[in-house]
Amino acid sequence: MKPAKQRNWKEILFSRRMLVCVFIGFTSGMPLYVLIQLVPAWLRSNDVDLATIGLFSLVSLPYTWKFLWSPLMDRFVPPFLGRRRGWALLTQLALLISIGMLGMFDPAESLGAIVAVVFAVSLFSASQDIVIDAYRRELLADDELGTGNSFFINAYRLSSLIPGSLALILSDLLPWSAVFWITGGFMAVGVVTSFIIREVGDASLAPHTLREAVVEPFREFFARDGVAAAIAILAFMFLYKLGDNMATALATPFYLDIGFSRTEIGAIAKVAALWSSIAGSIIGGIAMLKLSINRALWIFGFVQMVTILGYAWLSVLGHNPTALFALVSAEYLGVGLGTVALTAYIARETSLAFTATQFALFSSFMAVPRTFANASTGFLIEAMGYTSFFLLCTAVAVPGMLMLLKVAPWKVE
Repeated sequence: MKPAKQRNWKEILFSRRMLVCVFIGFTSGMPLYVLIQLVPAWLRSNDVDLATIGLFSLVSLPYTWKFLWSPLMDRFVPPFLGRRRGWALLTQLALLISIGMLGMFDPAESLGAIVAVVFAVSLFSASQDIVIDAYRRELLADDELGTGNSFFINAYRLSSLIPGSLALILSDLLPWSAVFWITGGFMAVGVVTSFIIREVGDASLAPHTLREAVVEPFREFFARDGVAAAIAILAFMFLYKLGDNMATALATPFYLDIGFSRTEIGAIAKVAALWSSIAGSIIGGIAMLKLSINRALWIFGFVQMVTILGYAWLSVLGHNPTALFALVSAEYLGVGLGTVALTAYIARETSLAFTATQFALFSSFMAVPRTFANASTGFLIEAMGYTSFFLLCTAVAVPGMLMLLKVAPWKVE
């Protein structure tokens, strides 16, 4: 979508489309934080062992494989609200119900049922991401992409306050069944948004056949610069945040194990993570007005890697609220910087002709480390202890930095 004429920054910043990006960012992020923050805290509070909690990340496989059914959401149009809004509404209603249902089960007696419901939340959330990513790209004009995605990312992170802070604090006051229904109820933000926003997807542009929807996006990507170059790009997307994802996978159980209460975690760690990741994305966006994408990946990736060492420091120091705030602030500042650079890189590597499916492919590859590496973290921690584990996470971040020599050389602007 191209703007009709050059516009000033105020016209872009204060447009209705920016407000839409805020609401769809919130509703896109909230289910993921239920899975990676609230569910682990709930399980650990009910004495589920770390190895089992780590294995729960395997049920988030839909985030890894969502590119497999993203062509279906491009090809077929629901009979109401249009191609994007219709699919969005269906996934949001399903998320509201499935998140609320989690609190109906006792982790001590119904782990199998919990696995099934967590998988459902993951499936519906990944499907919502497919349609929201496509809607956002179709909504925004070319000169709005940077600002609109910044609004989206920060609202996405703000949504973590619900499962990562509010829900944890409520869990000290209310039964878990009420906590999960209150948390799921926040999906009403997305439901209302889907009814209010206008449909921007043109159904006439949808792929005419399943073959066209499935084959062409992949053929274009692997044929663009050759198979070897395509594999290198995918390998980089896998490795760049691998160490960081491992270090933060069981952060909440780590805080609990070294003596922090759930209220302390909600009031200190989650708030620190929120403000610093938002600050990181803002600082990264400003810095990238001067830095090329390649150099930003190098600089921000180094910060992202070094800040992992803060977890090793806290594991030795133990219960210290000031140190917790400092560690989380530094770590998520690096997370914010790295996310800005990686998101810009993905946008650069995505063909405008196949935005929805290729974006789903790339974001799926980004989710692989969170799924498979996180599944092993509980076993690693129990085998080697927290301090050695966090030092390992720092070392694991190195290969992703070395891949930059191939996919994003420093001297190439």
